[in-house]
Amino acid sequence: DGAVTVRQGNCILLATVVANKEPKPGQGFFPLSVDYQEKFASAGRIPGSFFKREARLNDYEILTSRLIDRALRPLFPEDYLCEVQVLVSLISSDDEVMPDSLACLAASAALAVSDIPIQEIISEVRVGRVNGEMIINPTRSQMANSDFEFIIAATDKNIMMVEGESNECQEEDLVKAIEAGHAAIKEQVKAQEQLRDLVGSNTKRNYTKPYRNEELNEKITAFAKDKMYGISSSASAKHERSDAYAALKEEVVTFLGEDVPDEDKALIGLYFGDLQYYVVRDMILNDRKRLDGRSTEDIRQLAMETDLLPTPHGCALFTRGETQSLTTVTLGTPLDELLVESAFKSDYTKFILHYNFPPFSTGEVKMMRGVGRREVGHGNLAMRSLKKMMPGSDYPYTVRVVSDILESNGSSSMATVCAGSLALMDAGVPLKKHVSGVAMGLIKKGDDFAILTDILGDEDHLGDMDFKVTGTRDGICGVQM
Repeated sequence: DGAVTVRQGNCILLATVVANKEPKPGQGFFPLSVDYQEKFASAGRIPGSFFKREARLNDYEILTSRLIDRALRPLFPEDYLCEVQVLVSLISSDDEVMPDSLACLAASAALAVSDIPIQEIISEVRVGRVNGEMIINPTRSQMANSDFEFIIAATDKNIMMVEGESNECQEEDLVKAIEAGHAAIKEQVKAQEQLRDLVGSNTKRNYTKPYRNEELNEKITAFAKDKMYGISSSASAKHERSDAYAALKEEVVTFLGEDVPDEDKALIGLYFGDLQYYVVRDMILNDRKRLDGRSTEDIRQLAMETDLLPTPHGCALFTRGETQSLTTVTLGTPLDELLVESAFKSDYTKFILHYNFPPFSTGEVKMMRGVGRREVGHGNLAMRSLKKMMPGSDYPYTVRVVSDILESNGSSSMATVCAGSLALMDAGVPLKKHVSGVAMGLIKKGDDFAILTDILGDEDHLGDMDFKVTGTRDGICGVQM
């Protein structure tokens, strides 16, 4: 439905997008898939695997896919449920051009020239700083001397996504980086609009909107709204609250009776979820009270313990409310270094962090099918945050940090940062300073808003922003928004 190439120097990306014309029967969520892949031929290389062909996406490709996905997903109408697939491929490589900063521009441009009904055009840039000067999409040589690295995605009016790391930069530095990136993005959005006009694809396709019944919605709201507020304001634990919501949903089904048509039965869960969304948000905005009874600025109870396992070289158990990470540290030799391979180069790293999120941590039963994209992304955020405080290249050991999430109710990646910092010190690694992390949330309605410190899982789901910040006492080490 849309295809573009984006070129800078000898770096060329091909982006394609295809959307099904109709949603699948019973489709209840927006099925978007984004895959970024680097062809080894783009750099004149043959893959090092046994089969000599590109295999499953590596961590770098997954992280780049996530950068695109998180920025694109909010652009689609809420009632658009057709399956969409975005594929971005590196087909020619340049030693100095970093393709991940161009990948979202390519994906957005492919959508812009298509008839797929996106609401806005976006772009994404990397911002570095060399000798105090902000540089947009710096070269690899420039990045080697940069003291921070932020990737920013935005429309011409609004910031959509920020991810990056820094050497303890200050808040005003981050704000300046976002402003510099946004100025460049506005130019790239204009270029995409011009391309769309040249192609003549200003008309977006009509699509089948899902069946809705506003009368049913009003019945559910009238019956359950006050009860929903009572559960939400009771400051109970996560599982007690979940059980109470489930019991209320059963009450709603009983109240509506057995004469509800089949097409309406599928809407009960949707409208019940919508009611929960609006009731909890209004409670936080109007009462300044949260689901667990905290005010907007409170952090949940902290508990931490080190040296609790006899054999690992270092370990820590970090608990924040109902989120808990058991993190271990293993010291190895140079033979244990990790080979990180991309189309551009193969390199070794001496610092490894793995994040595991087993289903029991949220009280669920799921198939164990290897590491998911979310685990790769959360682990990368924790890794780059802790890496800033690791000793220099003369430190002889390969260090592997593993975070196993034992219980999760929001901010498990930030628990990993805290537990990782403790475990590294327990192992005797000469970490320069402690690193901590916290997840911030935003609830916004018109001009009224509430900023939430240390968000719960439900607040992440019901809120408008999830903004994770890590750092030392002296500055910011990592962000993901």
